[in-house]
Amino acid sequence: MLIPETWDLHRGQYWLRGRDPEHAVEFDTEKQYWSVHRYAEVVAALSDHTTFSAEYGRLIPDYPAEAFDGDLTQMDPPKHRQLRAIAGRAFTPKVVADLEPRILELTTALLDDVAGQDVVEFVRALAHPLPVIVIADLLGIPKSDLALFHAWTEMAVDPPAEFDHTDEKAMKELGESVADMNGQITEYLREHLAERRVRPREDLLTRLVQAEVDGQGLTEIQLTNFVMLLFIAGHITTTMLLGNTLLCLDRNPEAFAAVRADRSLVPGAIEEALRVMSPITQIPRVTMVDVEIGGVVIPKDNMVTLWASAANRDPRQFPDPHRYDPARDPNAHLAFGRGIHFCLGAPLARLEGRVALNLLLDRYPELRVAKTPLFKPNPAFTRVAELHLATR
Repeated sequence: MLIPETWDLHRGQYWLRGRDPEHAVEFDTEKQYWSVHRYAEVVAALSDHTTFSAEYGRLIPDYPAEAFDGDLTQMDPPKHRQLRAIAGRAFTPKVVADLEPRILELTTALLDDVAGQDVVEFVRALAHPLPVIVIADLLGIPKSDLALFHAWTEMAVDPPAEFDHTDEKAMKELGESVADMNGQITEYLREHLAERRVRPREDLLTRLVQAEVDGQGLTEIQLTNFVMLLFIAGHITTTMLLGNTLLCLDRNPEAFAAVRADRSLVPGAIEEALRVMSPITQIPRVTMVDVEIGGVVIPKDNMVTLWASAANRDPRQFPDPHRYDPARDPNAHLAFGRGIHFCLGAPLARLEGRVALNLLLDRYPELRVAKTPLFKPNPAFTRVAELHLATR
């Protein structure tokens, strides 16, 4: 989706779904799902996995069940808790903090590659490769294979069929593409996982091979879905975070000048961009029982979309919600979710964002958007596809 020359932070952001404060919950008669818009209601749903289940795949016709096996985002406890504990070892505060020198080294090298250019396409130059290389290092994926994982990631986050669980043909096509992708990844990983069993390394693939849940190792399908989730979650949020932060700063020159003058505002600039341009706009759930929320009763076994992008602009929670303010405090946004499904990679994304933004400000006394940015069309994300930055 190309944002017109009059683009602003509200376009392509989907926060407008919650523009009517009197309608916390609405039913989409065409797509047959409920939308929850307001902050308090979204938080309540995210905090109650026994009522609002993440295992929504069971309501999607012709969708392969194996597509959800091992995917933390689509699992409830106790399995979710067990698998998250395994993945969490790769994102402990110490592990993440120890990555800072490597992130600085990579950011420096990537910016060196485009040194001297008057205009830099930021996504291709830095926002995409930086987090991809970092998560690949953690997983133990060879750099020579990153193009493969990039292709699989694009298929996963921008599938050929729009997510509409009432459209049987579209969902069948989506299911087929997911099954094909899982087959390719499983075939690729089989050799690497077998090698880790014989020659363990200090990487996440080895930990996954050695992991047990209830005394049993993970199946190939679980390993496949787990690795892809970690690869996607470990980089795509950072890619979106970096691009969105620069867009927010560019459209707010006073805030940009303040951040340049006071680097202690860099973390706040990132958090406010996460709120104003939420990378993940919606979170799907399915009701396990009849439940009243926002004054509306949602029946059991109904699809529910929790609009994080709308909740993050709820005036009940955020005064002057459409204003970008790097000094906003408190800023309890929902860009990384809430509750048991809070994003595992959030600390890593924040660190990468802080290092990259500081280095960009060090290198470029002048930095501005040179042409209208190009956004990806998937309404589940606020994701810049191309962002040209003038460096002088």
